[in-house]
Amino acid sequence: MALYLIGDVQGCDAALQRLLDTLDFSPSRDTLYFLGDLVNRGPDSAGVLRRLMDYGGAAHCLLGNHDLNLLAVAQGTRKPHRNDTLDGVLQAPDRHALLYWLRHQHMAMLLKRGDKALLMVHAGVLPTWTVDQTMARAQEVETVLQGGQATELLQTMYGNAPSRWNDGLIGMGRLRVIVNALTRLRFCTADGEMEFETKEGTAGAPAGYLPWFDVPDRQTAHATVAFGHWSTLGWMDRTDVLSLDTGCVWGGALSALEFNLQDDSQQLIQVRCQAAQQPGK
Repeated sequence: MALYLIGDVQGCDAALQRLLDTLDFSPSRDTLYFLGDLVNRGPDSAGVLRRLMDYGGAAHCLLGNHDLNLLAVAQGTRKPHRNDTLDGVLQAPDRHALLYWLRHQHMAMLLKRGDKALLMVHAGVLPTWTVDQTMARAQEVETVLQGGQATELLQTMYGNAPSRWNDGLIGMGRLRVIVNALTRLRFCTADGEMEFETKEGTAGAPAGYLPWFDVPDRQTAHATVAFGHWSTLGWMDRTDVLSLDTGCVWGGALSALEFNLQDDSQQLIQVRCQAAQQPGK
């Protein structure tokens, strides 16, 4: 049995098929962990969702910012962006089933074996959060998103404030900080103030800000944190972080990391992609 971590697919179903063929993936034998942004900007978001639904328990998926955008657009609480490619889902005969399945995916995932931990998020983790706190706060959002307050969350989750975590936060402001950290974070200050405008690689950090994973004394540094979201960062392999968004939708590659939690052995497998969008769009 093989375990694979897969970066941002963003509606590129043909590339995903080629990657799975390269892996010789079998849903009866192997397990896939997708790091979010399953949909949007690529040509076949509906195809990606149908494929992952069909895999059942062999595919475990995070929600990224583009996935939440689809849910908000479908709910009528957000207008489509001019570069969105979501009509295939929104106009699909199985629209309800696709959106229901998507709404029941994860905000964070955790694999443990002994003293080893692999934490998976779409974008980042605030430096003061432990692994257990990250999972608990992700569960807060999942519970609301899957329940009766989903519409309110989708209406109010957009915005950059509050810009930092506070244990006393309540209501939708609390959930907004959690969503922003898990699905949008790239840079923050040493005390956890988030910045969302900069999309360059680590060399482009604004004054006073650091990549979230380089903040001193980060509370998840003892675990391995796998994430996507940051295509300008690309593939990064450290003992404490694994970055797997390699820009498939921009003409880069779609990446899978075969990962063994027992001995930390790993192998990167990539397929090249044709650009479905212009970079920065």
